[in-house]
Amino acid sequence: MNRRALLKGAMVAAAAPMINLGSFQLFAQSTEKYSARAVDLVRRSTVIDMLNPLSLLAAMSNIDGVHRVSFFEDPSTFTAADLERTRSSGFNVMHIAVGTGGLDAYDETLRFLALWDGFIAHHGDAFQRIDTPERLDTVKASGKIGILLGVQNSEHFRRLDDVDFFYSLGQRVSQLTYNARNMIGNGSTERNDSGLSDYGVAVVDRMNKVGMAVDVSHSGDQTTLDACSVSKQPVLFTHSNCRALNPHVRCKTDEAIKKMAATGGVMGITGVRMFVSAKEPTTIEDALNHYDHVAKLVGVEHVGVGSDIGLDGYDALPDTVRKKLHAGYKSTYAFRDKDDIEGLDHPKRMFDLTEGLIRRGYSDQNIEAILGGNFRRALKQIWSARKA
Repeated sequence: MNRRALLKGAMVAAAAPMINLGSFQLFAQSTEKYSARAVDLVRRSTVIDMLNPLSLLAAMSNIDGVHRVSFFEDPSTFTAADLERTRSSGFNVMHIAVGTGGLDAYDETLRFLALWDGFIAHHGDAFQRIDTPERLDTVKASGKIGILLGVQNSEHFRRLDDVDFFYSLGQRVSQLTYNARNMIGNGSTERNDSGLSDYGVAVVDRMNKVGMAVDVSHSGDQTTLDACSVSKQPVLFTHSNCRALNPHVRCKTDEAIKKMAATGGVMGITGVRMFVSAKEPTTIEDALNHYDHVAKLVGVEHVGVGSDIGLDGYDALPDTVRKKLHAGYKSTYAFRDKDDIEGLDHPKRMFDLTEGLIRRGYSDQNIEAILGGNFRRALKQIWSARKA
């Protein structure tokens, strides 16, 4: 049976898992089992993925020139089966940011946030917008899936008051730059990085004041360091990896990780193959090395999850879509035959991650922190700044 067919049959398993010698079989048509400890950790944690757009195909509905009516445009197409797959994944909060930019960044971002707000309103019995510390604290008990609205670029901030305006629309995280240069600073694939501009410093200050999280996952090295220096609130790397383990432009240096940690921030580790390792085979063990590196370098309280994929991985996309996606990036991205890591490319990957952290000797308390506690702490601090 192929992986896609297996996943389609998995949705009922979370409600009635099979128990076998202290392990749980979460996939109805698979022999894969998870320990009772791993299952309990996921189910009692508030699991936060700081980059998970839910559906990659829906998020890229026009990328290959073929317009598909996504569930954002028609929320009724998000079925009961889709909802059950999402619920059984173990994720409680998903940061659904995508990259907008260029001349139409303002309008693109307005549309993106409006479509998500419409989707959440349509499925209000199952989804909830996460925009306050209180909602972060109560989403697990509510039984709803939390959606955290963010954007992977800040070109829609044409002037400082736009920060306040988009906050009022529900945006709670903004990545300062994507891969390219904008008025704020430089992206990770720019040839030169002169750091934050004066306007960029002002944007960070305004974000601090309104209670919007500063994200620099795709930012260049100097822009990243500058953001950490000028921000008065924790700075987030919502989805990145460690350059000490892989010399990729999207990975963060040890210097940057230390400065992020000094702000009280958190770094989400991705499962994107070329970010995790430049060598083959690339496995879940390579991804776990990044969790270990951050934990040893600055403390386990500064590492979390930022998958950088939807419920299913990039390799599940149609080939035409993947090729078009790859073509939109510079050669420094170094795409390979596969974009995902087997074992971290499916809806229940948090159970695989938890098993891996158990193998690496992490305590239950530290695993709960990695699965969501650390980002929860940092986000609550950032969002509370508005009240202060």
